Amino acid sequence: MKSKAEASWGRQRTRGFKRAALAGVVTLGLGLAGVPSVQADTFKLTHQGDSVVGVAFYVKSRKHDTLLDIGRQNQLGYQDMDQANKKVDMWVPGDHADVLIPTLFVLPNTPRTGLVLNRPEMRLYYYPPGKPDEVQSYPISIGREGWSTPLGTFSVATKVKDPTWTPPPSIRAEHAAKGDILPAVVPAGPDNPLGPYALRLSIPGYLIHGTNKPWGLGMQVSHGCIRMNNEGIIELFPQVAAGTTVTIVNQPYKLGWLGDDLYLEVHIDDEGQRKAARSVIPDSVANAQGLQLDWKAVERAVAENTGLPQLVGSRRSSADRLHLDMIF
Repeated sequence: MKSKAEASWGRQRTRGFKRAALAGVVTLGLGLAGVPSVQADTFKLTHQGDSVVGVAFYVKSRKHDTLLDIGRQNQLGYQDMDQANKKVDMWVPGDHADVLIPTLFVLPNTPRTGLVLNRPEMRLYYYPPGKPDEVQSYPISIGREGWSTPLGTFSVATKVKDPTWTPPPSIRAEHAAKGDILPAVVPAGPDNPLGPYALRLSIPGYLIHGTNKPWGLGMQVSHGCIRMNNEGIIELFPQVAAGTTVTIVNQPYKLGWLGDDLYLEVHIDDEGQRKAARSVIPDSVANAQGLQLDWKAVERAVAENTGLPQLVGSRRSSADRLHLDMIF
């Protein structure tokens, strides 16, 4: 028996599928688990005013799958799969379980240029130059407590193929305290934690790089650097030029439009980020002419914290909504 919230999400999801299709949104790399995906999710927007891309869908797990296996195949990390599948065991979902693939995103509220990282959702967005209707999306890992990935606007300073790793004294001391003696320099290769490529940022000591621990994607596990899976960095590296802008933001609440529908996406990884529903929607949006806002849907999105965009309002007329309901 489905709860009211699950039934409501089912209705929203069905309409979301059809509206996304009407909007011309394209999602790539939607295979089942088993072999790592080698492509980013690449989305195209029919209308530049839209800021919601992708489609969420379900797959059936197989006997030996974990949610991490399924997530990696679909360019999703630990947090993505955990938030969207709270009733499914991360490590033993079981054979033939319904697993939600939350590849539906509200774009961060930033200029759509270069690389954009939203720290709470642990996701990187890349806007290729000369393609204003396209965005690529990758899961990432960020700095753990005490080693937070910095916020701000930076740039790609240099690009490095087959990087070596020179662990700083603080990290060597941290490992030594656990009995793990790190060498002064770790050469390029499968044991190198930087993976096959690295983008050095204009803020000293911080990189976007691959990893030899891909199952840590979607977690706060690094010493501040941004980790990608190796398939992702291999694809991204040749596209990104030195000097590319890198914007790192903290947006646990993202609002976006898909046509005339308003969506809210919530990523609360710290209870200190939780807000009252009425404060999540800016007055400039809540009071917009013609918008019918569903405050109960806003409250539900904040309370459930699924990391998946939820329909919370519409600027369609009553006649338009009735027509859509008859179609869908």
